[in-house]
Amino acid sequence: MNEYESLICPDIRAYWKLAAIKGSDRVILLSAQGNNHFQFSAAEGYALRYFTGEFTALEIQNCLKREFQPTIPANLVVELLQKLITLGILAAEVEDEERGREGERKKQINEAFVHSYSYSKSTSVNQASPTPPLSPSPTPNSPRLKPCVHWVAHPDGYWILRNPEDITFLQVSDRDKAIISQLGQLPTHLIAEEYCITQTKLKYLLQLLAATGMLEGTKPAKPRPRKFTPLQLLSFRIRLFNPDKFLSRNIDKLRFLWTRPTAFLLSIFLVISAVIGFNQQPEIVFIGQQLLANYGSNLLLPFALLTALVVTLHELGHAFTLKQFGGIVPEIGLLFMCFIPSVYTNTSDSYCLSRSRRILVVGAGVLVQLILAAIALWLWNLSTNGTWLSLSSFLLMSAALFTVALNLNPLAKFDGYYLAVAITGVNNLRSRAKNFYANLLTGKPIREDWKTACILAAYGPFSIAYIWCVFGFLLLHIAEWNLTNIPITAGVFLFVWAIYFLLPTSENTPNRKN
Repeated sequence: MNEYESLICPDIRAYWKLAAIKGSDRVILLSAQGNNHFQFSAAEGYALRYFTGEFTALEIQNCLKREFQPTIPANLVVELLQKLITLGILAAEVEDEERGREGERKKQINEAFVHSYSYSKSTSVNQASPTPPLSPSPTPNSPRLKPCVHWVAHPDGYWILRNPEDITFLQVSDRDKAIISQLGQLPTHLIAEEYCITQTKLKYLLQLLAATGMLEGTKPAKPRPRKFTPLQLLSFRIRLFNPDKFLSRNIDKLRFLWTRPTAFLLSIFLVISAVIGFNQQPEIVFIGQQLLANYGSNLLLPFALLTALVVTLHELGHAFTLKQFGGIVPEIGLLFMCFIPSVYTNTSDSYCLSRSRRILVVGAGVLVQLILAAIALWLWNLSTNGTWLSLSSFLLMSAALFTVALNLNPLAKFDGYYLAVAITGVNNLRSRAKNFYANLLTGKPIREDWKTACILAAYGPFSIAYIWCVFGFLLLHIAEWNLTNIPITAGVFLFVWAIYFLLPTSENTPNRKN
């Protein structure tokens, strides 16, 4: 680029606009009056997008290198400027005074590129700035992204727009990323014209951005309150606190846990513990039966407390692993499944990680449970039978193994399910499997690729059968107990619930004006 590398390319948007040619990678530059047009190559069209009066020729050339790799001429932007002058799109106003030793032609080119750009059929002159900015000037009154929002290039080949302020995400394609990146730089109608998309498509993108709180002045849309039904009592959450500051303060003390030496030693410890536990399986079962026979229901409270300890450490395993990889953990709370209390951690930020790291975040909780079970096994073997240490370690081992078995179920929305999502790379596995079979049975088009369709086809029947079996079992036993013990109360309760459930909600009731 030599002496022309600092030249500022003019702003042609007020007089000319770009349009794509269907079935071709070439573009057309149309005059504002519609009485003239010129064709350009894809690379030239890409460069013309940056003719906003703010970018130097070198900056645009570097953008071309990133987009088209080394397949373009090294001085394409300078040649493009000369072409625009030749076509009459730009007219060079040459001063009469002599410029010393540079010669007449060099003087004309230099003055045309640096000092006096003007537009054909226009009297305005655009003077070059001595210190050009490196980015386009913002367009007022145009929707723009929040300053905190940034792009994450996902290893699976798509882009994630991440909002760390509200902990929201939006997965988009390369083309949608390019469109969204123009917000605040160009008016929306010019963005639609430049990328040849309809206003409906652009409006849909803006609605997605607003719903996830990505745009300035917006907050993430809160889920619409659903009509209450007793089934919601089977599963609900209570938010407790934000642990992110605590995790950030303490993560540096624990980073050694994610090193290779620690992983190697931990693997040896778990393998040896698994071999010992497998060989002692008959004895462990026998001791468990004896404890149930001798203590019975008295074991429920200590077992529940130890289970709560295991689950709490399990969730901290998720949280600290996500923090190790630079994620944000905004929420820890209580989860009630069939009125059984548990703990949950919001690890949504792991969706920005690579698949292997996401698997580590999900699997960290199960790994913590296995470590606790192994430690309890060793304590039980080293303690004397009948002592409090022997009983406590046996109950801790039982609680850890019980929660592992419960967690690894891929049909319920526990760690097993999210591990299946991370391993397969199919987000929203359950709902997409349901929609897959709904479309298949109703004859609607299936828009999943072949690999994803196979995964959904395999997972769907098991998921649906599991849900029906679990809820059918619970409802059957609840109804049986109510009808056996309190038939009148149960009948009144079911009658009131039926009326409430069948009555239209306020959202469905038409407004009446008196």
